[in-house]
Amino acid sequence: MSSASSPEQSADDQALDQIGPALSRLRRRAPASSKDLSRNLVLNVIADAPDEMTVGGLAAEMGVAQPVASRTVTACIEDGLLRRTASQSDGRRTVLELTEHGEAERDRFAAEQRKAFEEITAAWSPEDRIGFARLLARYGADATAWSRKQAAKRQAAHRD
Repeated sequence: MSSASSPEQSADDQALDQIGPALSRLRRRAPASSKDLSRNLVLNVIADAPDEMTVGGLAAEMGVAQPVASRTVTACIEDGLLRRTASQSDGRRTVLELTEHGEAERDRFAAEQRKAFEEITAAWSPEDRIGFARLLARYGADATAWSRKQAAKRQAAHRD
């Protein structure tokens, strides 16, 4: 199915149809390399998790197969960004934590992304720039909550 707009579509519908492609372009813009993109995603998912994060939980949150997440985690551990530790709630489980170096890399990625955002929106009014930044952060938080609800529904369906 083509994303080309039809004459019957309202301007609002046309704008809403562009959300997916726009989010895809955003994801491709920063950080600079695909390796950084994967690491940034992993570091943010682990840091933002409300509870302990396992490799399986990371895979589910990222929407990838567990072996893909495992390879990325292994690379992050080898580079000193993550460490595996015993779960505080169940010592049989292994959970992931950011190291100091991982926190520093996460901060570096965030600074790069802020710089890119400021350069991309340099011609915008300060009100538009800050408003969009707030809405984008809100969208991210709401998307995370939505994703967790969807995962809970899938788990409940598998138990039934």
